[in-house]
Amino acid sequence: MKQHEVTQIQPLLDGKGCVNEPGWARSLVWQYDRKKIKAPKYRIKEWDYYLITNDHFGAAFTISDLGYLGMISVSVLDFDNAWHHTETVLVPLTMGRLRLGSHSDYGNANFKNSRVHLKYSMVFDRRKIQCHFKNFKDKQDLNAEIWLLQKPAESMCIATPWADKPKAFYYNQKINCLPASGCIRLGEEQWRFKPEDSMGVLDWGRGVWTYDNTWYWGTGSGWIDGVPFGINVGYGFSDRTSASENVIFYDGKIHKLSDVTLCIPQDMDGNELYTERWQIVSSDERLEGDFIPIFDRSAKTDMKIIMTDQHQVFGRFNGKAVLDDGKVLDIKDFLCAVEVVHNKY
Repeated sequence: MKQHEVTQIQPLLDGKGCVNEPGWARSLVWQYDRKKIKAPKYRIKEWDYYLITNDHFGAAFTISDLGYLGMISVSVLDFDNAWHHTETVLVPLTMGRLRLGSHSDYGNANFKNSRVHLKYSMVFDRRKIQCHFKNFKDKQDLNAEIWLLQKPAESMCIATPWADKPKAFYYNQKINCLPASGCIRLGEEQWRFKPEDSMGVLDWGRGVWTYDNTWYWGTGSGWIDGVPFGINVGYGFSDRTSASENVIFYDGKIHKLSDVTLCIPQDMDGNELYTERWQIVSSDERLEGDFIPIFDRSAKTDMKIIMTDQHQVFGRFNGKAVLDDGKVLDIKDFLCAVEVVHNKY
């Protein structure tokens, strides 16, 4: 696979609504302007997703505007007890009304209704997540305040079209290895994040998608021998002939990978066994090992015309990662999330 790195700051889309220069970058060099999109409002997708974890527990927060539908979602994740709980609020026909930002460093987000208030804000160079979710579980309210403390020097950014629909595009940034501080309270129970053992990732995305898609995504953030380390792998979504989004994060810098495959075990009928041991392999042999699941956070909605089938599997990776200079990192019991999502909408 070609790995075209884009370094020049430029508009994301040209006058025809096509990606100016497909490829990957170490920052948001493409300037996103919703007004330049050549597609109906109901086809535009915008989302800000945060995942914060340590070795024992985690939380996820989503504000997404999918055009015909807005989705506000919060999850609490307990890895020690293989337990998780998610609540989601759907808002019809948002079509840009959630006012998600044009840049991850400047755009705040704020959603409030009678049940949930979820707010993202930038305070100088820190990211703040605040949430109050009524009747989150067993008639108990959830409250959270989490700070993500500093941004690494580089992040994974990609802008790619669809081969058969050039005005459809995927523009995405993953910021891994964000030290996290704060807590979540559910009734009398409390989970506290500390920057010495907890990290977050931001999945910031904008785009226009085709109707039927399946994507594969894996992410993890933590430390290897005291050095910030993370991975991001993704494929199956848009035309990746210009670049992949597969990278290793190490001490604030990106080490670019080629093709990576998540090998999901199957039964005799070809059905995926998401909670069995997976293998992760790369074409350049720079990220390889076993992924041992803890639990599958799955959800499926099928209304015929609209369908989504989601599997987000949390587990631990054991294997190796090879940096650009040839240094081999030995990875043991590294917490990751890998997902397979099939959407029709």
